[in-house]
Amino acid sequence: MTPPPATVTRFAPSPTGNLHVGNIRTALHNSLWAEKHGGRFLLRIDDTDAARSEERFVDAIRADLAWLGLSPDAEVRQSERFALYQARFDALVATGRIYPAYESAQELDLKRKIQLGRGLPPVYDRAALALSDADRARLAADGVAPHWRFRLDHASPIEWDDRVRGPQRFDPATMSDPVVRRADGSWLYMLPSAIDDVEMGVTDVVRGEDHVSNTALQLQMFEAMGAAPPRFAHAALLTGAEGKLSKRLGSLGVDHFREQGIEPQAVVALLARLGTSDPVEPFATRAPLVEGFDFARFGRAPARFDEGELAQLSARIVHQLPFDRVADRLPAGMGAAEWDAVRPNLTRVAEAADWWQVIEGPIEAPAAADDRDFLIQAADEAGRINWIADPWHVLTGALKQATGRKGKPLFLPLRRALTGLDHGPDMAQLLPLIGRERAVARLRRAAEA
Repeated sequence: MTPPPATVTRFAPSPTGNLHVGNIRTALHNSLWAEKHGGRFLLRIDDTDAARSEERFVDAIRADLAWLGLSPDAEVRQSERFALYQARFDALVATGRIYPAYESAQELDLKRKIQLGRGLPPVYDRAALALSDADRARLAADGVAPHWRFRLDHASPIEWDDRVRGPQRFDPATMSDPVVRRADGSWLYMLPSAIDDVEMGVTDVVRGEDHVSNTALQLQMFEAMGAAPPRFAHAALLTGAEGKLSKRLGSLGVDHFREQGIEPQAVVALLARLGTSDPVEPFATRAPLVEGFDFARFGRAPARFDEGELAQLSARIVHQLPFDRVADRLPAGMGAAEWDAVRPNLTRVAEAADWWQVIEGPIEAPAAADDRDFLIQAADEAGRINWIADPWHVLTGALKQATGRKGKPLFLPLRRALTGLDHGPDMAQLLPLIGRERAVARLRRAAEA
């Protein structure tokens, strides 16, 4: 018995702009599915549109995937595969599945308007198939170059079992024969993509539901090439926080998330679960996301993307990050002990610099006229106590016994004098980092303010 082929997925962006959150979600789904099944995740740069494709966007795509921790196992570029497309194209022309059509854009637009005016679907009427060899020769002599269409087989419905949407059925007679090549010889998306999926051994195509009708057309292309089609999964599209499709989602990408101080793993954790029956959780690693990834758990309703939810998730992930995951983003000199002390109070890693300033100083403590004697006493006590074990509890215990203060009147003046703030990390962790010398000096300075 022949074993099933290893799972191969692909992410196929066009380098005509930066990746947005919808693209990122598609890339992530492909990566997680391949990883779960021990397969391969491929990056295909769809750069057949030479006029709009730019190398800077290719570099940006690679950088964005790297920031998110997505590592393709291989990369191919469509612009380097034109000979392959030509060979498949010629074979399909020879069998009559691709044919030349000569209508101008204006003529096609007029035909559609007439059909709509008659209450008919605007489906291409296949007039080009009625042309004789003499007709085509005359058009060529007049300098009219054809565009090329893939001829759909109307004999039977197009059907497949989608991993997300379930059983799908399309009547090819209600669909126009798709244009696969322009009159100038350039390629449109449909045919090269199907050819690549065959040649690259793609077993699973994972993309948004806006490609469902494309899938119906491409399934006949796979059949015409004598190739087994991949399995398809079409995830519901994202909506904005306002509850409808949002143009803003098209502008949200890695650059925006990075500027906002969002952790890449937060983007991964949110987009992996968004639209599924599983709760969004602050997983600081990919492992549980890979293990639980299952298209059967995806719903068909649009998934709501909320930047506020992402920010909260990111903060919860920051609270889990070990020092070695953030060391290169912390101020020089800040170590594991300092990170562990301030981490619970951060929403972004960059905020650690503010607390490093609190530890290292100098700080500006608010005036403390009502607590002057208390702070002088605290400075004296801080200079006498043992700092080896737990100086905060030793200091506050001694002051409580000596002054009778407790609760906020005891703790708040000390926190203000030592940090300049009314709130912050646990002082039991922070005070040893400030150290005896700085602590005594700050207490005396606050008493003199």
